Amino acid sequence: MPGNSRAAGTHHSRPSSSEEPPDLEDQELLLAAAYVSDAQYNRNVPFETSPQAIRLYHFYNHWTMRAATYFFIWVNLALALFEEPAVFPLPFLVTSIAEVLCLTAFFGRLVHFAKVTPQKVFWKDTKNICVMVTIVLTLIDLVIYGSLEAVNIRGVRWSRALRPVFLINFPESRQIRRTFRSIRNTLPDILYVFLLFLFSMMIFSLLALKLFGDRDLRTVEGSPYFTNILDIAFELYVLVTTANSPDVMMPAYELNWWYSLYFITYIIINTYIFMSVFLAVIYNNYRKHLKNEIHTLAYLRHHKMTEAFNILKVKVGTEFVVKEARWRRLLKVVAPDVSSSHLELLLRISDEGQKGHVDKVNFLRLADLLNIRVVAINIKKHPLETWMPRVYQSSTSLLVQKMVQHRIFVWVYDVIILINAIFIALDEKDSLISYAEWLFLSLYIIEILLKLYTYEPSAYFGRKQFWNWFDTLIIIAALLATVANTTIQARKYNSQQVLDIVLILRILRLLRVIVSIQRFRVIVTTLINIGPTMLTFGGLVLVVYYAFAIIGMEVFHGKIHFLDPGSGSPDALVCGNPALKDSAFAQGRYCKNNFNDLASSLILLTELTVVNQWHILADGFALVTHQAAKLYFIGFHVVVVILIVNIFIAFILEAFFVAYSLEKSEVETAIEKKIQELGVGVQEEEVQDGGLIDNMDAKDSGFSADEGDNKKKDLKGLYFRIASKKYKTVDTLLQQMFESEIAPEGKDPSLKEILNFSPKKVNFDNSA
Repeated sequence: MPGNSRAAGTHHSRPSSSEEPPDLEDQELLLAAAYVSDAQYNRNVPFETSPQAIRLYHFYNHWTMRAATYFFIWVNLALALFEEPAVFPLPFLVTSIAEVLCLTAFFGRLVHFAKVTPQKVFWKDTKNICVMVTIVLTLIDLVIYGSLEAVNIRGVRWSRALRPVFLINFPESRQIRRTFRSIRNTLPDILYVFLLFLFSMMIFSLLALKLFGDRDLRTVEGSPYFTNILDIAFELYVLVTTANSPDVMMPAYELNWWYSLYFITYIIINTYIFMSVFLAVIYNNYRKHLKNEIHTLAYLRHHKMTEAFNILKVKVGTEFVVKEARWRRLLKVVAPDVSSSHLELLLRISDEGQKGHVDKVNFLRLADLLNIRVVAINIKKHPLETWMPRVYQSSTSLLVQKMVQHRIFVWVYDVIILINAIFIALDEKDSLISYAEWLFLSLYIIEILLKLYTYEPSAYFGRKQFWNWFDTLIIIAALLATVANTTIQARKYNSQQVLDIVLILRILRLLRVIVSIQRFRVIVTTLINIGPTMLTFGGLVLVVYYAFAIIGMEVFHGKIHFLDPGSGSPDALVCGNPALKDSAFAQGRYCKNNFNDLASSLILLTELTVVNQWHILADGFALVTHQAAKLYFIGFHVVVVILIVNIFIAFILEAFFVAYSLEKSEVETAIEKKIQELGVGVQEEEVQDGGLIDNMDAKDSGFSADEGDNKKKDLKGLYFRIASKKYKTVDTLLQQMFESEIAPEGKDPSLKEILNFSPKKVNFDNSA
């Protein structure tokens, strides 16, 4: 390592700011900004602290670099759509060149990371090793496959199943990687329950063999009933999923109703008890490991902010502080897009006594402050009040505004929406129904115009006014649908696709019920709030689906084909494969459920996740290949349905309950308190309802309350509010889920305790 560099996180002494040359001060400012930025985004990236490495690290974390990385990751994953077996076939040369370009971008990103992190840390990091090994294996596979292709020999593109490695192992995907790591650490605890479940299933399989094997029973298809131990084990595994119930029981049940007790006992023990235990054990252990991760993140964030403070601090009196000028420069580096008004607000919160400096306690909260969305609202008069004040302030105008703001106005339109729903369900060919559509549309347009007359338009359609935009777009869609429907009927146009779109647009207007009923809005907002958490699991599912889809395409491609039943071809009845003759797969017309391209594979895997009839799909592919093919489908069920779906359901439930009853954090409360003290506060409910002027505290928009006697109608300027809960990040939501279990500030666990928390040891000598 260079002699003038030091690993991030080491303490160091420095001269006071008055003695520092400008370039040294800038270097230390960049280093402190790197620490604060890492704390803000919960990055745990060890980096060198030489001037060149710090600048490279800032560039490494720039949004353009991250966006470029994700672009090449998605291009690399999307190549499966164009490679054989392809949805949109392209020559191998084209796809291989595109893949080499992606691999070059990944290697460049890896080299960039190697330039900013200590070498001994870089070569010990599993993520980097995985990326490098995957790049090498992919290149080897490309060369081998290309060589075989040149001599017209079909090879196997086995490296395509490794492509999700890039999505998982780059630093930008830490949320998905954290989920994988928590699942990996949960597996040992799950294994014992799974082995006990298999033991129970094998005991019941042996019982079934002895009870039914020698009775010459037959299934509906005419095949022997429960005469082979492996077939019995598979059927009983399917019964756990309830997909073959009650069909699997019927031959024995028809022989003697007492045999139904065997199946009932099996279902109670394995379906209800063991599957419930699976859910409990999986989530309990997953939550434990996730909590340890959040413990570690909280400690690391505190550690990084302390390092940043130690770099910038100067001694004033008996305590160390950060001067206001340097604090401002730091914030401009960390958040260059922050507005001057927002910066002043944060400074007022951090510098409580207006002493011209920020103490350590308030400085350590900076990362949390930056993560809280503060919305600046520019309060303006209504344009009509400016253009024709007498008319707008007349008694008739004020009465209209009061009516629009009243709750009865909302109730009336709720009734109108319900009546509209009844009319949509009626026969639209009736002329009365047709005229009624125009009446409802007119009422909706009048509603929007009245709201725009009452509330200031730019505030009503503000950037964060989701529900107002939603309501207006629904009405515009209804207008387009009604006009299109009238035009189609007049010209007797008969395109079913256009008619379907028109019908959908008309029905969408019923979604306005969500806007009107407050409890509906709360639930939808909560779902939006946990959206990032669900997307994290979406990334996890995508990785698993992609790997299974590639494996399925390589193993089962071309074994099953969909042929139009109207073509008259005898192969259409057996999905293009005589092995499926008289099978439940062919009789169920499942021919489109195949692995002939990526899109079909993903649809098939989705059907397997739903579970119903998955055993018929497995039987079909086993018939056209080998009975061992069932292991592929069992493996998918274990990984996705038993493991990931159980974790997903349990985690989403807890996240929903947390988000549904989410209270403001201590830092958010401090921000709101300061906003109110400065007289520039706006309540979120007031913003949602559009009542920005009538409900406003009568104070000037500046940071002094000297003009508090101004009338409401003279209000103008900037006001602030905490953004809606739906803007919370995944890390914020996770931290709030475990907030009561994380040590309070000032009572942080020791380094040894933190290392025991984390399933993965963190090298604090080389990391922030």
